[in-house]
Amino acid sequence: MSISGERAFSLLQKIGFIRCSGTAEELQAAHILLDELKSLGLECTLEAFKVHNYTIKKATLEVLEPYQQTYEVTGLGLSGNTPADGLVADFKYIQQASDMDLLDAKGKVVLLNGGLTVEVYERLFKAGVAGIIAYSGTVIDDPALTDLQVRAIRAKHLEVGQIPGVTLRASDAFDMVKNKATKVRMVLEQDDYEVDSHNVYATLQGTDYPEEEIAFMGHYDSVPFSTGVYDNGAGSVILMELVRHYLAHPPKRTLRFMWFGSEEKGLLGSKAYVATAEEDALKAIKLGINVDVAGPIMGEDRAIVTADNSLCTYIEYLAKEVGFSIAVKQDTYSSDSIPFANKGIPCVNFCRFGSPGCAMIHSRYDILDYLSGESLENTARFVQTFSDRVINAPLFPVEQKMPANMVEAVDKYLQKKKSDTK
Repeated sequence: MSISGERAFSLLQKIGFIRCSGTAEELQAAHILLDELKSLGLECTLEAFKVHNYTIKKATLEVLEPYQQTYEVTGLGLSGNTPADGLVADFKYIQQASDMDLLDAKGKVVLLNGGLTVEVYERLFKAGVAGIIAYSGTVIDDPALTDLQVRAIRAKHLEVGQIPGVTLRASDAFDMVKNKATKVRMVLEQDDYEVDSHNVYATLQGTDYPEEEIAFMGHYDSVPFSTGVYDNGAGSVILMELVRHYLAHPPKRTLRFMWFGSEEKGLLGSKAYVATAEEDALKAIKLGINVDVAGPIMGEDRAIVTADNSLCTYIEYLAKEVGFSIAVKQDTYSSDSIPFANKGIPCVNFCRFGSPGCAMIHSRYDILDYLSGESLENTARFVQTFSDRVINAPLFPVEQKMPANMVEAVDKYLQKKKSDTK
């Protein structure tokens, strides 16, 4: 059965709704994928795993001095709570949280530029800041056309501790700094708890080398405000097309298809799989093939290889042979291949990135309008062409070791401390 972009686009329409980690909508999407697999006569598995979740009950930010102004904010999930009547403290704009910025930050509510990385968060915690303000978007955003981001800290942050925080619009952050705010009241009230997220699995047994496996993977969850069709409903439906292809063309090696939940919260679905898999089961996986973001009408295909550089050469030669335009690079990719690479499993990530301004992720504009079935099919066909060769090769062609530079890159991505890597 050939790859069909039209069929893939139809399935993408079915799962094209907001489906955040641990929600009923995420589970609904998982069941849509399960039903599709069952319609093909496949046995499939829905596996639950626990994730931290939260409900923001109240989040406010007021400037008290030298002017009075209330700004719209969203609460920073899992970051804790302020006193019920609010945290009143001096305000400071700390730019990049350098040693100089943090000299007198103790007990203050601080506004910073950029992302709240674990490194920055740890510096803020050690400096004794009382609260955090981050911002999203740009100063020229129209509030009617954009959404104020909803953010949460992750497991690595929680290892450090909790600092109550909020997010506001870039234009409001600019207003606070321009008008020299000096004192604020922040209120943050939230509940945190555990919920179930889910992974979906299906396996096709190999005909000649069943003990050797190739792991196909992609995530099916989205972020708030986003229907997540580009990121990553597209990868999810491409995997389904590959299932159909290999049902019609039985593979020589065993194929394990995995649709992961909660990727957007820090690769939680793939981490849960790797954490619970038997060591022998992981050793059987000879290659991970991850598809994450695809379908833009305007864009470019890429392969990001977390493996020996010889696999880059292999893909580049294949692309020239079949006449497919794709940029290939040895690197890590912020997606579900990371936990597998961390176990020494070679991985390749196939993606189609939208041209600047022509496809958007993590926003209300991740919608079907900018994608097409034809684009999905083009990417899927090349992934299939590559997969056919490695899956059915008499001798598996991918080097079965992780080169030192990629080990270092994965360790850096996972923010491992030296003691973790010994």
